[in-house]
Amino acid sequence: MTLTPAEVERIQAHAIADYPAESCGVIVIRGEERRLLACRNVQNDLHARDPQRHPRDARTAYYIDPADLLRIGRLEGEGFTVAVIYHSHVDAGAYFSETDRRNAMLGDEPCYPGATYVVTSVMSGRVDAMAAFRWDPARREFAGVELSQEAAR
Repeated sequence: MTLTPAEVERIQAHAIADYPAESCGVIVIRGEERRLLACRNVQNDLHARDPQRHPRDARTAYYIDPADLLRIGRLEGEGFTVAVIYHSHVDAGAYFSETDRRNAMLGDEPCYPGATYVVTSVMSGRVDAMAAFRWDPARREFAGVELSQEAAR
């Protein structure tokens, strides 16, 4: 998976700005056009309203704001494709957790089988690492992929 240096910078800045909560967002593409959409994590709101149903707060989970989901859906309607779904881990490594896997699935299939999932580790308010994961249909799991950068166009 290739991200531009500007995308990496924005994803990392978002992760730092939202610390100690997880950040979240997407990159959508249409042809050569790319748009990074930093989303709002509403996990704290969900937890405050119903801690039984949503036992985790935004320090250990994320839920993209429904208004942002509508914006993403509108862009999909305009021909954009979700290419990257990103979030951060707070004071934890850049890995694809079992919760990340469960949230990325609809039954036994990934919601976005062509998307790359990027996880940024933020330790004590500083970016520690980034990693990328994609659905491997042969193995039926998310596997690590190289996260490279290219010069901005």
